[in-house]
Amino acid sequence: MSAAKKFPIFDVIAGLSIAGLLLPEAVAYSNMVGLPPQSGLVALVLGLVLYGLIGNSRFAIVSATSSSAAVMSSGLATMVMFSSPERAGLAYALVFLSGILLVIAGLFKLGDVTHFIAKPVLKGFSFGLALSIVLKQLPLVLQVHPEHSNFFRQLWEMLQAYSSWNWHALIMGLCTFFTLQLTQRYKTIPVALLLIILGISFNVMGYTHAWGIRSVEHFELVLPSIHLPQLSMNSWLQLVELSLAVALIIYAESYTSIRSSALKYHDAIQPNRDLIALGVSNICSGLFKGMAVGAGYSATSANESAGANSKKSAWVAALAVVIFLLFFRQYIANIPEPVLASIVMYAVSGHIRFAPFKQYFIWHKDRLLSIIAIWAVIIFGVLNGLLIAVLVSILMLLKSYSVPRIAWLGRLNGGHDFVDINRFPEAVAPDAILIARPDHPLFFANAEKICHAILKKVSEQNYQHVILNLEECPSLDSTSIEALLLLAEHLQEEGIKLKLARVRRSVAETLLYVNSPLFPRSSYDAQSVDDAVSQIENHRSTAT
Repeated sequence: MSAAKKFPIFDVIAGLSIAGLLLPEAVAYSNMVGLPPQSGLVALVLGLVLYGLIGNSRFAIVSATSSSAAVMSSGLATMVMFSSPERAGLAYALVFLSGILLVIAGLFKLGDVTHFIAKPVLKGFSFGLALSIVLKQLPLVLQVHPEHSNFFRQLWEMLQAYSSWNWHALIMGLCTFFTLQLTQRYKTIPVALLLIILGISFNVMGYTHAWGIRSVEHFELVLPSIHLPQLSMNSWLQLVELSLAVALIIYAESYTSIRSSALKYHDAIQPNRDLIALGVSNICSGLFKGMAVGAGYSATSANESAGANSKKSAWVAALAVVIFLLFFRQYIANIPEPVLASIVMYAVSGHIRFAPFKQYFIWHKDRLLSIIAIWAVIIFGVLNGLLIAVLVSILMLLKSYSVPRIAWLGRLNGGHDFVDINRFPEAVAPDAILIARPDHPLFFANAEKICHAILKKVSEQNYQHVILNLEECPSLDSTSIEALLLLAEHLQEEGIKLKLARVRRSVAETLLYVNSPLFPRSSYDAQSVDDAVSQIENHRSTAT
């Protein structure tokens, strides 16, 4: 066994680097939501430890993320004022409920649910979210106090307050941001932590006070008691709705980062296990008065780049954070606000890029989805923007499936292959047999349209048999069953026999339950289109 295996030096180095990266971000995200710094730090420790114990990915770094912080902040803004003393209790309850939903999703094996959200929607949402986060942090950099939270009104207020800008704070923020940008290739160096230490030094020496720059409020480390906040039933019901959005964005972001690293190193992916791990982490974080946590892409990538080989890097990072909390927490109060705000803006700046959308315009595909997602977040806010983006994604999916696309099949070169006649004009349809293959599964949005298209085709020519190829149909809903029964009935009235081909087991079982004389077992026992055609032709020969 090598020395690196016996003593995981690379994991130790990566863990210390990650701790240096995550410590300032945890404080910054707490500030974004309106919670004490302890909330972000508690969430950081619990996320690193619990996911390391339960989760599957060896690279995932679970902590508070900019996305989850933004969704929490936006959601809580609909219920309570930013400075309200009730805000903290509502926030912890929101984190707890989000964890419950994630665990339930994992137990019901809903790990692939994010596949129903189109990538252009997620990219557009991330872009709009990043813009919103940057705008929310600008008042801290400029040291101004806009009254409105609406994107455009807040931007206009800050521009109008040009004369009130604190130029010292702006210079400090710009220096922090561009230093992080210029040193981003050095993953193993905790640049953000070094900048935090430099900012604290300026504060201790009295410069920030002289320049009129505010610092983070002082907090006392208190071991939180494990209990849920005392809230009204109405508040709990409101939080359930918000928790759906928080859980969705946590898992969407986490799954993306976990999957990216797993594919790169050919590691196994267990989405349901990760759902449970993230859920348990958030449940405990809510109980211990912490923030929502997820596997952020930037932190996970940084952990991988720093040389991590296993989950030990996350545990090293957790230990480093605990040591910091025990011995150096008093310095948090001296961190200048522009430095924290710039760290947050740098963390999300990677999402403010037009390059990912270029391909959609080149391909002439999904441009509308990405644009809607971006503007939905900007106009309607983070929470409503997420819901609108997901809704549009689902509606576009349903729309694409609702348009009946049917291939009319013919025999190719006298063999056993049946192909689309429109694509292969040389293919020949069997005599008096219409063969239809829907290119989408039959469900409530398209079943009646597909059956109507078949009846219309039948009316154009004399057919004796219709073969419906259901290879693209994994199951049948009630609307599809009724549509097929109505189709069979109409065809029977015309003296045309309906036969189903390539019927899957679940569909066959459903037809058995239906137990209709229109669909005897012999009508859907054909294993292939060629088999169905052969059965019809053999029956003709026998009858002759």
